[in-house]
Amino acid sequence: MNELIWELLNKAAYFTGAYPSGKNNSWETQVNFLNEFAQLIVEECLEQGSILAKHYIDTHPEQEQVILLDSIADYSAEIKKHFGVES
Repeated sequence: MNELIWELLNKAAYFTGAYPSGKNNSWETQVNFLNEFAQLIVEECLEQGSILAKHYIDTHPEQEQVILLDSIADYSAEIKKHFGVES
């Protein structure tokens, strides 16, 4: 796994109280950890998509900015909906 995945994994463990030592690793804690970890990954993907879209907007000034920004917002909303991630 790359460093970013480990960082997200540790952040999810911290937020949910899931510890590698085995303390507090009930089924509920594990489910909460997995939900948090998945949400962090989806949010990271959305952030990267936003960065790429902004780069495209910056490098294609002739394009209609409002249409591009609306498309980015629609894309982000659909990805969140697809993965069941709430804002």
